[in-house]
Amino acid sequence: MRVLVTGGAGFIGSHTVDALLERGHHVRVLDELVPPVHAGHGRPDYLPDDAELHLGSVEDRGAFLRALRGVDAVVHLAAYQDYLTDFSRFFIINCAGTALLYELIVAERLPIEKVVVASSQAIYGEGKYYCHEDGVVYPDQRPARQLADGDWDVYCPRCGRPVDPLWTDESACNPHSSYAISKRCQEELALALGRRYQVPTVALRYSIVQGPRQSFRNAYSGALRSFAVRVLTGQPPIVYEDGQQLRDFVSVHDVVRANLLALEDGGTDYQAFNVGGGRQITVRELADMVIGEAGLDVEPELPGIFRLGDTRHIFSDISRFASYGWRPVVGQAEIVREYLDWAAGQPDLADTVAPAQSKMREMGVLQTARVEAAPPA
Repeated sequence: MRVLVTGGAGFIGSHTVDALLERGHHVRVLDELVPPVHAGHGRPDYLPDDAELHLGSVEDRGAFLRALRGVDAVVHLAAYQDYLTDFSRFFIINCAGTALLYELIVAERLPIEKVVVASSQAIYGEGKYYCHEDGVVYPDQRPARQLADGDWDVYCPRCGRPVDPLWTDESACNPHSSYAISKRCQEELALALGRRYQVPTVALRYSIVQGPRQSFRNAYSGALRSFAVRVLTGQPPIVYEDGQQLRDFVSVHDVVRANLLALEDGGTDYQAFNVGGGRQITVRELADMVIGEAGLDVEPELPGIFRLGDTRHIFSDISRFASYGWRPVVGQAEIVREYLDWAAGQPDLADTVAPAQSKMREMGVLQTARVEAAPPA
């Protein structure tokens, strides 16, 4: 099979390229190779020579069409991710770029047999909770004034009482950030247009993906990156809120296996699936794990800072996709060890956390609580 991987020189994309080549597929990559994900030095060393590289953006009609001609399938991973306030950029890349993909397939009568689209757990917002008064609820994002008071909890939208987080399935979405809304738009476009024009399409809602090649230059790319660059430069991790946020982290290797299953299994067509690690871990536990694996004698810093738009707890129910034979197999400790080993070997490793935090403060995204909440018992 001839497969185009958009964003194929990036983190998830390059691992997907490796796996496709190992299975004997011909692989073409469409990627801009621009910062902050890339260093701006051209083709990454880890991208195999066997992968045909097309430089270009999913915004560029000509570049996208040239990349699409002659392929049988598309793994659409190109995306814009950040915490900054350039709201329109999310929709130009994530929504309009996906719309252009289907526009070209239809207008040029391209014989595409399958499209796999990378969606995100972010589309759930706060996700699914249980209220002892009102049952299952889907709370909205926490108000900025609440967070500024150091109150990190989530409350029932009906009675106002504290609620307990549940495993979030695919049934209800409540995106509340520009990135999340754009990813929800992207998957809705892909599934609706795919169905209308008989282009078999699958959307995979990744949890927080971790692993080697995850750029430490990109402030968006998650807690493991942030904690790793701090400990590897001899500094303690900086933990947001009180560190008790529950998260669902998944290895890039498990995500790649999910991509291949979706690509090859026609039973998944025209559906959206959660792809997660199948476990919960607090952010503080992850910080302690990174410190322990690095052998650093420090404690995480909890300065009472928060990002507007962050969810309190989110972890995905992966049972629907597991019914097709997929399940995560890489443990959290293995994920941490592998990323630390990779990051430590990078010649341009530096503490990118401080400049990223300064920029987010300047944009009003990162703030400090006026009253620090009591530490957890």
